[in-house]
Amino acid sequence: MTAMTQRVKNLKGSEYFPYPLYVAMRWTGDLSRVYPCLSPKRELGQAPAAIRDPMAMERTNLLNMAKLSIKGLIESALSFGRTLDSDYPPLQQFFVVMEHCLKHGLRVKKSFLGFNKSLWGPLELVEKLCPEAVEISASVRDLPGLKTPLGRARAWLRLALMQKRLADYLRLLITRKDLLSDFYENSALMLEEEGAVIVGLLVGLNVIDANLCVKGEDLDSQVTTASSVFDCFCGNRNSQITSILDQKNYVEELNRHSTMHGLQGRVDSLEKSNSKLIEELAIAKNNIIKLQEENQQLRSENSLILLKVTKGDMSVERDTYKQSRQGLDEMYNEARRQLKEECQLRQDVENELVVQVSMKQEMELAMKLLEKDIHEKQDTLIGLRQQLDEVKAINVEMYQKMQSSDEEMKKKNDMINLLEEKTNQITATMKQLEQSQQLEMDLKIEREWRQTLQNDLDRERVTVGQLSTEALQINGLKKEFHLLQGEKIQLKTICEDQEQALEELGSKLSESKLKIEDIKEANKALQGGQVWLKDKEASHCKLCEKEFSISRRKHHCRNCGEIFCNSCSDNELPLPASPKPVRVCDTCHALLLQRCSSNPT
Repeated sequence: MTAMTQRVKNLKGSEYFPYPLYVAMRWTGDLSRVYPCLSPKRELGQAPAAIRDPMAMERTNLLNMAKLSIKGLIESALSFGRTLDSDYPPLQQFFVVMEHCLKHGLRVKKSFLGFNKSLWGPLELVEKLCPEAVEISASVRDLPGLKTPLGRARAWLRLALMQKRLADYLRLLITRKDLLSDFYENSALMLEEEGAVIVGLLVGLNVIDANLCVKGEDLDSQVTTASSVFDCFCGNRNSQITSILDQKNYVEELNRHSTMHGLQGRVDSLEKSNSKLIEELAIAKNNIIKLQEENQQLRSENSLILLKVTKGDMSVERDTYKQSRQGLDEMYNEARRQLKEECQLRQDVENELVVQVSMKQEMELAMKLLEKDIHEKQDTLIGLRQQLDEVKAINVEMYQKMQSSDEEMKKKNDMINLLEEKTNQITATMKQLEQSQQLEMDLKIEREWRQTLQNDLDRERVTVGQLSTEALQINGLKKEFHLLQGEKIQLKTICEDQEQALEELGSKLSESKLKIEDIKEANKALQGGQVWLKDKEASHCKLCEKEFSISRRKHHCRNCGEIFCNSCSDNELPLPASPKPVRVCDTCHALLLQRCSSNPT
């Protein structure tokens, strides 16, 4: 076993280093975790500090989670193009990640009810450090639905995000580590460099507009997606391989959006690791050459020994030769396998270098676009400040005008008071004049009243004469009306008598007509019967005037002898000529029935 495999094996004692962890570390650019020999501060046989320290691993995982969630939230919000609300999934995931970042390393506080961890304690310090945060804290305390400190902390985070001051408040908080040490452990995320990185990433959230309804949400209950998100990023020992592979994907996203300085540092570290790998590759090649030379020497010695030894010692020498040759072959295969692995590693490092260079170019382009966006926003800010100055100037002018108008109003009020005093004096003098003139006015009014009464009396006399003449005329008209009513009653009685006589004459006339028809029919019967119409002479029904056809047959009426269709002659009655019921038309049927009803005898 070579020195390189021994170094890799030393990372986990007697077990080999897991390949997925190696892939994840290689993507992050920290190859010193895979090969301890590449770290200048670490001796052989020592395990990496990040693997031994679980708090450091948790900080790293939380930092990766925060980077990914903030990046996804910004991209989705910009593509969404509208104000975000509380139900937006990337925003909910961001709050869950921020809650876990703030909970990391939080000290357990002993209270009257037991032990608990409260985020509200460190967040309350912000209002002492920044006076602008007093309004948020007061509004959170005044919310009626919040009963737990955790619910208040969640409401505080949402209000700070809506104000676009979350990064500023947390930056002030992490600068006072002396105050945070009362709430967090020494290795907590808020007290380490990862906290500063997360606060720097939160500055990008200022481009997001959020409208969150804090009052109606149940922030005291536990968020259901928190454990799944945390387990997805952090994982546990049983699912270490899957969590490391997920971390690899998150680190890939992180590398694409890292800063220029970080990319340059990674390129330098990759170049150093590449040079060290080249050196190790050269050492491995030299070892292979030495092994080949030793193999050739052994073969030459073996040929010499074969010539010198006797036939009795040939079997023993052959066994020793096979054993030595087998060992050499194993060493040769091991060296060849290591050479292939080193070549593959070198190829991967070169590919990563190309990818990092391309990502560096993309980052330069993104930085240019970001600078351009910043310049545009600065221009808009300058324009807004100018508008604000103009509004302030207008407000000052309006205030000055208001003061001048107040002074004018005071002067006018003084003038009004003076005028009221003068009017009171004038009214007093007018009352005195009116008392002297009132007697003259009363005399004039009495004279005018007498004159109007005289005129009204004359008019009433004229109207009385007219009414008397009209009353005489009305009495004459009443007498004529009574006479006309008597004549009307007489004429009405005469009319009723004449109508009754006409009704009697009509009944007698109908009876006489029926008797005449009976006489005619009897005469016809005595003369030899009714004459029937010939079939050729009738082409249409006499009653409905429909044309005869194969389906509409011709039928003779036994009473009148005319030709009808079946529907117009579908009646049977006995006649004087035949006692049995025979076919008759509708008109004859109605006539015969009327005759029978009028003459029941």
